Formats: sequence, C-alpha cells, structure tokens
Amino acid sequence: MADTDIQAQLDAALAENQALRAELDETNQGVLALYAELDIQAEELRQASDLKSRFLSYMSHEFRTPLGSILSITSLLGDELDGPLSPEQHKQVGFVRTSASELSDMVDDLLDLAKIEAGRITISPAWFDMLDLFSALRGMFRPIVEGGTVDLIFEEPVNMPRLYTDDKKLAQVLRNFISNSLKFTQRGEVRVSARLENDNAVRFAVSDTGIGIPAEMHGALFEDFSQVDSPLQKRLRGTGLGLSLCKRFAELLGGQVGVESEPGVGSTFYVIIPFAIDQDTPDEK
Repeated sequence: MADTDIQAQLDAALAENQALRAELDETNQGVLALYAELDIQAEELRQASDLKSRFLSYMSHEFRTPLGSILSITSLLGDELDGPLSPEQHKQVGFVRTSASELSDMVDDLLDLAKIEAGRITISPAWFDMLDLFSALRGMFRPIVEGGTVDLIFEEPVNMPRLYTDDKKLAQVLRNFISNSLKFTQRGEVRVSARLENDNAVRFAVSDTGIGIPAEMHGALFEDFSQVDSPLQKRLRGTGLGLSLCKRFAELLGGQVGVESEPGVGSTFYVIIPFAIDQDTPDEK
C-alpha cells in the first residue's frame, strides 16, 4: 500500500513537471514571437527614420537654391544697381531679405537634423584658443547689436587652457544660444562667459536679462520642435530645432547642455565640454 502511494505521488510529480515544461515551452515560444515582432517594428522604425532623414535632406537642398536666389536679388535691389529705390521700397526689400534669411536659417537647421539622424555629421577636432572663438563670435554679432537696446558682452577667458575639439560645432552651439538670448531680450544685456567646470571640462554660458522661462518648461526646451509659449515667441518665427541641435552637437563633442531660468529675471544657457574630445587626441603643437 505504501509503495502504491509513493508511485502515485511520483506520477503526480511527473505530470506536474510535464505540465510546467509545456507551459515554459509555450512561454518561450511567446517570448521568441515577441522578440521577432519587436525586431520587425524596430526595422520599420529605422526605415521610417531613414525616409524622414532623406526627405528632410532632399527638401532642404531643394529650398536652398531659390532662397539663395531671393537673397541675391534683394541684395542687388538694396544696392540700387538697377536704379534708385524709394524709402518705402527699401523697407519692403528689407522685409523680403529678413524673411528669406529666417527661412534659410530654418532650412539649415532641418538639414543639420537630417545629417545627424543619418549619421553623416563628422567631427573635425583641432587645437584652438577661446579668445579666438570669442573674437569671431563678437565680430559676427556686432552689426546686429550696434545701436540697439541690448549690450552683448564677452567676458575675457582668464587662465583657460587651449581646447581640442570641433570649434565650428562649438561655435554653432554658442551662436544659437546668443541668437536666442538676443531674440528674447528686449533691453539689458547678453553676457557670454567661459570657466573651468572641473579638472577636465569647461563651461560656456550665455546669460541674458530677457523674459525668462518657467521651470516646468525647462525639461522640454532641448527637444525637437519645442518652443517657448510667450507673446514674444508668437511674433518671432523659428523651427524649434535650434536648441535640439545644440544638445546633439554637444553630445557629439562629449558634453552636455543645460538651462537655468526664471520668468522676468532672465536665462542662462550653458554647454559643458571636455578640454579634449576623447582620450586619444594628439599632442598639442
């Protein structure tokens, strides 16, 4: 009788094990099917991303040619090569030139986004001095701020080392920060500075006395097509890609971006990058 009970228990245990094994096999098949479905969806997303990047790149190139023609024509008209213009005509030509320039900037942003997403953005690091970078930026913005109500101030970097990174990408980040600050600052100042962040990184900052940004919007500022919701923004056009591109360029340089802002007080946008873009940089010449 005892042997019969033991056999029954063994049979029951065996049946339970077989049932568990069957359940595990079924679960494994479900997991494999799920993985296969995820792989298919990932491939579809990749193809969609490739198509979007190709579309953005194609359309950006197509827009550049007519925009270049418009800017050239407005320049010729403004120089009065085909005859004098009245003050009102000069004003209207200026409106056309400004609109075409803004649209050209948007196209450039879209083209940069397409290149980054397609992995076609290359980094060209070299040694350079921050004084040279600030001097170039100062000269670029001088015609914009002269005679205006906003002072653009570049603090002279003190005891700062030379950097080994892509100065053109860094300049593009800072140009965008400065342009935004000037756009949203109606009076006061925009201040550009650089300081050591730690033993191997530098922090570039652009601070302004502009409208400021609510704290709940800080997290979304560097996302694609994100824009500040304000009456001033409604009068100023843009793609909402500038800060997103800044974030991506900073990451390509091994760094990061951030913002500190308070409504009615002003904003500080900053980028932190390492002195050297990677550990295998050549000796400084």
